[in-house]
Amino acid sequence: MKNITSILKNALEKRILILDGAMGTMIQKYKLTEADFRGERFKNSPVDLRGNNDLLTLTQPLLIKAIHEKYLAAGADIIETNTFSSTTIAQADYELQAVAYELNFAGAKLARLAADKYSTPEKPRFVAGILGPTNRTASISPNVNDPGFRNVTFMELVDAYAEATRGLIEGGSDLIMIETIFDTLNAKAAAFAIDQVFEELGVILPIMISGTITDASGRTLSGQTTEAFYNSLRHVKPLTFGLNCALGPKELRQYVEAMSKISETYVSVHPNAGLPNAFGGYVLGAEEMAAHLKEWAEQGFVNIVGGCCGTTPEHIKAFSEAMEGIKPRQLPEIKTAMRLSGLEPLTVDEDSLFVNVGERNNVTGSAKFKKLIKEEKFAKAIEIAIQQVENGAQVIDVNMDEALLDSEKCMVRFLNIMATEPDAAKVPVMIDSSKWEVIEAGLQVVQGKAIVNSISLKEGEEKFIQQAKLVRRYGAAVVVMAFDEVGQADTEDRKVEICTRAYNILVDQVGFPPEDIIFDPNIFAIGTGIEEHNNYGVDFINAVGRIKQSLPHAKISGGVSNVSFSFRGNNVMREAIHAVFLYHAIKQGMDMGIVNAGQLAIYDDLDPEMRNIIEDAVLNRSPDATEQLIELAEKYRNSTARQEDNSVAEWRTWSVEERLKHALVKGITNHIIEDTEEARLKFSSPLEVIEGPLMDGMDVVGELFGDGKMFLPQVVKSARVMKQSVAYLEPFINATKQKGSSAGKVVIATVKGDVHDIGKNMSAW
Repeated sequence: MKNITSILKNALEKRILILDGAMGTMIQKYKLTEADFRGERFKNSPVDLRGNNDLLTLTQPLLIKAIHEKYLAAGADIIETNTFSSTTIAQADYELQAVAYELNFAGAKLARLAADKYSTPEKPRFVAGILGPTNRTASISPNVNDPGFRNVTFMELVDAYAEATRGLIEGGSDLIMIETIFDTLNAKAAAFAIDQVFEELGVILPIMISGTITDASGRTLSGQTTEAFYNSLRHVKPLTFGLNCALGPKELRQYVEAMSKISETYVSVHPNAGLPNAFGGYVLGAEEMAAHLKEWAEQGFVNIVGGCCGTTPEHIKAFSEAMEGIKPRQLPEIKTAMRLSGLEPLTVDEDSLFVNVGERNNVTGSAKFKKLIKEEKFAKAIEIAIQQVENGAQVIDVNMDEALLDSEKCMVRFLNIMATEPDAAKVPVMIDSSKWEVIEAGLQVVQGKAIVNSISLKEGEEKFIQQAKLVRRYGAAVVVMAFDEVGQADTEDRKVEICTRAYNILVDQVGFPPEDIIFDPNIFAIGTGIEEHNNYGVDFINAVGRIKQSLPHAKISGGVSNVSFSFRGNNVMREAIHAVFLYHAIKQGMDMGIVNAGQLAIYDDLDPEMRNIIEDAVLNRSPDATEQLIELAEKYRNSTARQEDNSVAEWRTWSVEERLKHALVKGITNHIIEDTEEARLKFSSPLEVIEGPLMDGMDVVGELFGDGKMFLPQVVKSARVMKQSVAYLEPFINATKQKGSSAGKVVIATVKGDVHDIGKNMSAW
């Protein structure tokens, strides 16, 4: 069998390839009657078959082949099979599920005949077997009164796509294109099916993936940004990523440019011939549209161009001529990183800041959440996730492991409803369960790139490999517990040994990307009074450093609250232990942790005596550290407030400048308006308040954050204090402006994805 991938890559390195145009546009020109759609074969069908263009592959094969040939004659290198709706799901409306395989087989065979007729050694022609999006969406409820309802399941989509893929391959397709993706979960099901069929048939063909942006928001219909969409499907390792349909070239340009910058592989695009007019027509002519595509090519955005709705052979001829002599886009060097997504992307690499995983959507760790789930108050439970995100959680951990719950059902319903709440769904999900069936059920309802928590070697290598392959097929990252057939790793050496063994199996045998592996080397409780537990904290911290040095690109996570479990009920003590533990673990390379994003103390704000005692215990540097820790805990046992008490305290006696600075660092909003007003009256202008004490406070926040002594949730609180103060001052600033004068403009630019993005995002809060 010829190596299609190598041939295509060779062609793509030399020139920009031309994809064909719209099939529907051409069919409409023939003014077909219902009888033409029925043909002899379906003449007795009780259903109106008009508009079922895919059916023409069987009833009017010469017409479909002629359209293919017109596009080939116009210069197309790749023609698409007439199978956009040839799945059992899409054909259900016509009661023609039984012919789905045949539609795909015949569609590929017709295109194959046409492509072979026009192929030459100098210019080979290729057949793209098309898998359309179907007329169902796995991420959106069709019932406005029940956001958790879906009218199609992931596995129903997989079965439909698998049958279609078999037909496309056996009919002679050179590659498979998943196109016009408006719901990424549908596309993930298609990719899952393709992988299954490749394994079943013993073949591997190139894959093209093309999403569709539905409006000016720049998002898919199911709400994902371009980069989030890319992250969700990157595991497929397609030949091309691209965009098509919905928008005309003018509106699509910025998103094609974005795709060209993030994609590690080739970029394709086939837009509509402009936006449809009031009569549903497309008015952008061939030359005008070609001019847009030529500019994209000259800017280095694309490797394959073609047309969608409204385009004709005339358009394709113009595109082909416009691309002559223009070098194709060169593949950029993309930094290795874990690229997660909810509705929005999250990139985690070696230079990333610590990632906070919100822990409160866990029935085993939150009594409130557990109660809401048991009472089936899922919408209220989602509010906890939203609050975690507002407090700085960049990932939401969801766990439904409770004996009296139907964990699988609860996981699915919660995640389905969460998908409809953008404030929660914008971040990636960590699907957390000790039951594989619950994890898999969660993976089947999340359109973004999720994290599985967790798998391990506890039941041996065979099961570990089986689960890892499935995690990979679903397109998720994975947490690997330091747990093998002997038991959980409790010492530094055991942690490193098990993680190293798991890493080698995942990378060498499974082909799992190392950047998508997250190790949890087990955080155990300190201060238990048992001597064998005294080294648990430092064992974890030291293991983190060794794992990060020896296992390239792997990440480290852990359940941070475990370390303070001996002091449950004493929140002040627990938060202080977490701050000290994280300070040292992050310095060794810990990338993320499951924490309560709303309850984190600031390392430098801890009482020095408290910090030293806790550090002695965490690092096991004193034989009596546990005793001192227990004595310290007694001191705070009945404390109901944090050390940075928001009530009237000593700091309220300080100067207004120091009070503002303190409020910013601590994230205290109680007195911010009255203190801002006092400062306004004291300073000669409201702008001086911003440039003086407010910026002084934010400077301290920046220093603490940079030193790892303050975490993103605290920075978020500081940003809110700053926003309230500035909002109060704005009317006074505006009042001081002279009529007709200009304050001027300041343009600040940073590289997309760098740490300053955090500040830009916080400005919206």
